[in-house]
Amino acid sequence: MKTERICLITNDVETTSILNHKLRDKTGEYVLNQGMPRLLDLYDKYGVKATFFYTGHIAKLYPDVVRIAYERGHEVGSHGLTHEVSKAFDVLSPEEQLSHLRQSKQILEDIIGEEVVSFRAPAARVDERFPLIMREAGFKVDSSVSSQRLDMMFSFGALKKLHWITAPRKAYFTKEDNIFKRGGSEILEVPISAMGFPYIGTFMRIAPALNRCTRQVLYWETLCNGRQFVFLTHPNEFIDEDQETTEIERRAKNYISYLLGDVIRHRLKVKNLGAKALPLYDRELEFFQRKDFEFVTCKEYYKRIKK
Repeated sequence: MKTERICLITNDVETTSILNHKLRDKTGEYVLNQGMPRLLDLYDKYGVKATFFYTGHIAKLYPDVVRIAYERGHEVGSHGLTHEVSKAFDVLSPEEQLSHLRQSKQILEDIIGEEVVSFRAPAARVDERFPLIMREAGFKVDSSVSSQRLDMMFSFGALKKLHWITAPRKAYFTKEDNIFKRGGSEILEVPISAMGFPYIGTFMRIAPALNRCTRQVLYWETLCNGRQFVFLTHPNEFIDEDQETTEIERRAKNYISYLLGDVIRHRLKVKNLGAKALPLYDRELEFFQRKDFEFVTCKEYYKRIKK
């Protein structure tokens, strides 16, 4: 019997300017007018139905950035209320987490007129007890864990992300009080694919050859156990925006975090930005089509698992 081959293409939509290394409302215009059309046309080419996770901030600024994906058959999910580092979910109180989830959910539902059930935390930062908050807010699917991903020292929230090392690799229903462990809750965790290195758009741009090797190893694993692929990218990786500064904004409090999470990370992330990223991504999608993978959204995958 042929092993199930499922690929979930996921996109985090926000106002982060990679080139300028900061949140910038003007970047949202580039996302709407360049990034989203480029991605949506590429997805049409390969018959992809994807999930787009939006921050409430960009959705309020540019509601059409939500509508254009929804009207072409893609799932709309929440990426929280804001992508500000100081308001990451793993530093907010439970009450603040709940408020952010409810507000972001309402903003998106008011735009598309349909329930939003899927979520990914900004910078994939969550704490153990997050399933309890998600359930209370009315969500069903999370995709913030990246099992066995080992580059967390280059991102913020690294200590909490150490839980990724032992998290299950295949999609799993979490424990009620621990998002990093399998259990009996109603929240489905769909881990972002990784095998030491992450299988994401950023890594695809930084190290294309190594990314293809990672994808091949993950493919062999799928052939063995049916593990689903979950690819993460951002429309702001596919925009050619103006550069207003060469200064690297300091977001971290201590020097080591600043050096790793701001300076080094920024210098890596600007490689192959904009139109140069499109042929790299085209190659990834062509692989899944050639290998007979089925593209499904997070919401659709949840419905299948629940049957």
